[in-house]
Amino acid sequence: MPHRSRREASPETSHSASDKSQTTGAVNKAAAPRLSPLRMVIGLGLAGFGLWLIAGGFGPTGPSGKTAAVPERYDADRAMGYLKTLCEFGPRPSGSEAMKQQQDYLESFFQDLGAEVTRQSFEARHPLDGNAVQLTNLIASWHPQRPIRFLFCAHYDTRPYPDSDSVNPRGTFIGANDGASGTAGLMELAHQLHDLPDNVGVDLVLFDGEELVFKNRLNHSEGDYFLGSTHFAQQYELQPPAVPYRAGVLFDMIGDKELLLFTEKNSLRFARPVVKSFWKEAKTLGVTLFIDRARPDVRDDHLPLNRIAKIPSIDVIDFDYPRPGIGAPSYWHTEQDIPANCSGTSIATVVWVARSWLDTQSQQQTVTR
Repeated sequence: MPHRSRREASPETSHSASDKSQTTGAVNKAAAPRLSPLRMVIGLGLAGFGLWLIAGGFGPTGPSGKTAAVPERYDADRAMGYLKTLCEFGPRPSGSEAMKQQQDYLESFFQDLGAEVTRQSFEARHPLDGNAVQLTNLIASWHPQRPIRFLFCAHYDTRPYPDSDSVNPRGTFIGANDGASGTAGLMELAHQLHDLPDNVGVDLVLFDGEELVFKNRLNHSEGDYFLGSTHFAQQYELQPPAVPYRAGVLFDMIGDKELLLFTEKNSLRFARPVVKSFWKEAKTLGVTLFIDRARPDVRDDHLPLNRIAKIPSIDVIDFDYPRPGIGAPSYWHTEQDIPANCSGTSIATVVWVARSWLDTQSQQQTVTR
């Protein structure tokens, strides 16, 4: 079936986001679909039904989405509380007052949990008026001097408008799943870093400017994607740290109530051992929401990390929000991307797998491409 596609913003592709990639099979996480209605219905219906059968039903709150019980230290209510708090700031597009308030809140949050927090600020051009917009990546570090370091990341900006909403494409976009869920996941993970193995250090990085993009009157995108992750990767390449990352893990859209996490083809292409070890960890824990079967490649913040910084990085993402299949609703880039359609259990489950994976990797002491 044809899939949604757009190019990712990077030094390798520096033109505007209105230039669409034609790569067959590429799913662009931040772009809107451009398929004929008939092909979309047939393709999504067949694919969705097949995936439903493979997965054994829906996710944590679905009829047959059974998974191992999450240990109490991974607090689903706390994670959901963080998601709600972030959404209470309102829409958080790059350069907005709500984004600045969110930055201050998150900086204090990570510092209170023992992290060294730095702001990596830079300027980008606003796609509509050309004015400078200040963007800021937040970097929270635990034990940067230790010999094995890992990167966990998410984007914390929201799309300016819910431009895939069929009723109100210039309405209010809260970004509960697409923005807040990954950030809430890093916040919950921060509670789990006080007892890291003695040889492991972790950086949690929040990327700004993942989708500073506006739709014009012709429904074409104006602006660039992945600005924050591209800048981070460029700085990492220019000034390599004394202890490089062994691997990177991107959390994106992990708050879906019906969470199903298939492996992603770009992650497999660039960092197959990391993918396999992460999904193996889930299987060992009895977490059935991780399904070791590849979905189409997703163009997301992990691409600059792999291509520019050469950090073997993977995307943990459920792109079907809430589910695939004929007649299924889509909350992605709509006014329905709200906390009521998200789950703290989904977020806590992903964090559990991530923290357990860290323990396993510290014992193996190596992750290779």
